[in-house]
Amino acid sequence: MSTELRRSLSEETHNDAESGYDSVGSNSVGSLQTIYFTPPHLKYINAQLAELEPEAILQWCLWTLPNLYQTTAFGLSGLVTVDILSKLSPNKPVDLIFLDTLYHFKETLELVDRVKRRYPSVDLHVFKPKDCETADDFEKLHGERLWETNDNYYDYLAKVEPAERAYRELEVRAVLTGRRRSQGGKRGDLDIVEVDDAGLIKVNPLANWSFKQVKEYIDKHNVPYNTLLDKGYKSVGDRHSTQPVKEGEDERAGRWKGQDKTECGIHNKRSQYAEYLRQLEMQQQEEALSQALKKFEIEQQQTFEVAV
Repeated sequence: MSTELRRSLSEETHNDAESGYDSVGSNSVGSLQTIYFTPPHLKYINAQLAELEPEAILQWCLWTLPNLYQTTAFGLSGLVTVDILSKLSPNKPVDLIFLDTLYHFKETLELVDRVKRRYPSVDLHVFKPKDCETADDFEKLHGERLWETNDNYYDYLAKVEPAERAYRELEVRAVLTGRRRSQGGKRGDLDIVEVDDAGLIKVNPLANWSFKQVKEYIDKHNVPYNTLLDKGYKSVGDRHSTQPVKEGEDERAGRWKGQDKTECGIHNKRSQYAEYLRQLEMQQQEEALSQALKKFEIEQQQTFEVAV
């Protein structure tokens, strides 16, 4: 990043009274917990970062964002980010957060081990669905093939709740993602820097890159990648909802094929799931009340018959 850009971003933060850091109990850098961007400031930052390469964007993140983590499912874009960061900040790497849904391909889990060997100084935090260690545990609690019977609830249990738990337990204030505009769907108009409805800062350092650019970087720097890529899987998620893509299809066309769905949940609005859970709870309460009434009516009928 140029000195001029660094100075201009600093001045913009200084001039905007509502943007900046929130320190709790100390003036030390280590105490910085939260950073705020007003909408005009965020727009300005995105305009400045829009023409920069991922290396410069990531350098800005390291300078600017406290409590920074990288969320990754070890897709190609995320692996590029891991490799760049290993060179930009070898002595203070950014920790990784991996959401183990318990339904990943074995090739994905093998890749996780290879990445850990390649980048031994990077800490990996694994979060699974609550109270579950295996897919059998999950199905005992929530039933079989929940992704078919209630995909919203599956997304919440397997991805959204573990992500929120990770952010809370690790005190995450900003995350790096592997999303890119060329992946299509809702990602087509992606900004470099976003702030979600809970105040979490999300940075998409490779937003401007194409799949070709990502793969060229992987090959040039000999970065480990998922062997499923060589079998046509350009985007890899859970094994039950991922297929290879055909020539000419978007790289994420193999995800939830045949469904009107392009995201797994962690990049949707959190308020959407809060409302969903509220409605689900109301539905469960109504069903419990209905069952209780039926039971009462049966008992009343039996009492009446005995009396007669």
